[in-house]
Amino acid sequence: MSRTTPPRPLDVEALFPELANYRGTTTRLHPHPGRPEVTASSVGGPLLWPADEPWPVCTEPHSHARGRRPADIHRQRQILAAAWLREPNPGPTDEERQLLEELGRRHRVQEAAASGPLPLIGLAQLYRRDIPDLPAGPDDCDLLQVFWCPFDAHGSTGYGMLLDLRWRRSWEVTAVLASPPQPQVIGYEGYVPEPCVLHPEQVATYPFAGLLPEDLCARIDAWEEVLEEEAEQSVDENTAAIVGYQYDLSIPPGWRVGGFASWHATDPSPMNCLSCGAPMHLLLTIDSTEWDGGSSWKPLEEQDLPTYQSARPTQVTVGRWGELNVFACPKAPHHPHRWSIQ
Repeated sequence: MSRTTPPRPLDVEALFPELANYRGTTTRLHPHPGRPEVTASSVGGPLLWPADEPWPVCTEPHSHARGRRPADIHRQRQILAAAWLREPNPGPTDEERQLLEELGRRHRVQEAAASGPLPLIGLAQLYRRDIPDLPAGPDDCDLLQVFWCPFDAHGSTGYGMLLDLRWRRSWEVTAVLASPPQPQVIGYEGYVPEPCVLHPEQVATYPFAGLLPEDLCARIDAWEEVLEEEAEQSVDENTAAIVGYQYDLSIPPGWRVGGFASWHATDPSPMNCLSCGAPMHLLLTIDSTEWDGGSSWKPLEEQDLPTYQSARPTQVTVGRWGELNVFACPKAPHHPHRWSIQ
């Protein structure tokens, strides 16, 4: 089933015609629980990884001896999802609560496994044929594969994430690795994705307001202030929700490829290539949720579904329920990527 973004509550270019000069596109991925094939774009699905190529591993020196088992995390999610859908008495039974407690235990692995290379988690793979806003990779690669370490133990702080992006030419892969290695334990369950098929949809998007020309940004702010004042003075309980540029008219939430990054948690930060200095473009957004309860971006096909059922299909959590924006160099796709958490 396809997923369709509802029309925007207002025509933002009718309000601010100069925004037409800044209009771009982004491809919403619309992940949905399923059983993706190895030849499909997916989140948490099997990857088209050559059988004769080593699986990516984390070699940074950090402890990975203790954590939760991946199978326990998946099982816990299944039990909770079924329990809250149960009628007429939703919620886990006493027996299920006991099982959930057991599944939530942390385990310690053997010393050899704790000190050796740690297999990365295959997070997603994206084919250019499926996703209009996915650029070509180096040497015309058509497949982007995303990995990350299941522990927050990297960088100068010792609490950062490790992200590993690989480009390849899909037609060169013949024999596929049937059973990729997995970490025995996971430091943070938000790194474990549930298998999801994708329903890519290209939509219009506009830059974060703080990156627009100062006079245009000021006019947008003034317009929003008027709407807020009118809403405060209204006595009509049926008054429609306030429409905002940031949350309704410019940048959609959820997993997406291309377009513009949101800087709602921090001030905008220059993302220039560390190799050549070129301004980098947003490549991919990995989001903890597809929308919130009052979002105008909820697909038409899912309007009747409650938020807790449909807003977190991947079960991935970035930081404190944020989003991870990954940037790529437009001049040289092989240059190292950069990222920002919002």
